[in-house]
Amino acid sequence: MTRPPPHTRQRSVSRHSCSGQDPFEDGPYARLERGNLSGVSETVIDALARALQLDEAERAHLDDLARTANTTRRPPRRRAPQPIRASLQHLLDAMTEAPAFIRNGRLDILATNRLGRALYAPVFADPARPVNLARYEFLNPGAADFLPQLELQAAGAVALLRTEAGRDPYNRDLTDLVGELSTRSEKFRTLWAAHDVRLHQTGIKYFRHPAVGDLALPFEAMPIPTEPGLTLTALSAEPGTPAHDSLQLLASWAATLDRDDKDEQPDTSAAGGEQIS
Repeated sequence: MTRPPPHTRQRSVSRHSCSGQDPFEDGPYARLERGNLSGVSETVIDALARALQLDEAERAHLDDLARTANTTRRPPRRRAPQPIRASLQHLLDAMTEAPAFIRNGRLDILATNRLGRALYAPVFADPARPVNLARYEFLNPGAADFLPQLELQAAGAVALLRTEAGRDPYNRDLTDLVGELSTRSEKFRTLWAAHDVRLHQTGIKYFRHPAVGDLALPFEAMPIPTEPGLTLTALSAEPGTPAHDSLQLLASWAATLDRDDKDEQPDTSAAGGEQIS
């Protein structure tokens, strides 16, 4: 964590000089710089956030770290699979012109609509399960072909994982994923060591899809209030733009795949969207 600027430190020390105590050597600031938030008051946390001009994601992460430091440490635990309620799947399926999916904080894709499954077809083609965006971006050799801005997206994925690690530090599944990626990817290790955090809520995602070519799609990522830890991401394109035309082509391609699946499995009704196992 970055120290306050030298002039700020000097003013702070001078205020305490009459008592003979240097707060940066003996007090809460020293504990903060050693990575120890135990017992640090909310007032100190607020002062630190203002001094460092933390953004929303960074402040939330600092609060998470402080909360963890002041609670009894628990052993890492595995989470039971989080089922997607039928009403959420119906919501996804109702979004017929926008790719959409639901993910957890570990970046596992838990459910999609038909267009979302078609858009992320290369990710679903990876045999590793559960389907995970971070694992695909760092470990799949085809990721650079599918994601033209892979470096930016990979950095964003690490920032999201770091944020989740602060929010849910005892999640064994998250710890295992970070361990796997750290072991197998030098790039991940470097980005993880940067300690960047982010609330990745809006922006543009870039794709080079094998069926429809290049797409630049604005997205919105919306936490689901009734399902803590889950986020619904929807992508769209403005009508009349090349990206919108490509989405329509993608929908036609997805419909073709649905017909092929139905022909291969005549006793199974085709669903518009699906939960991911």
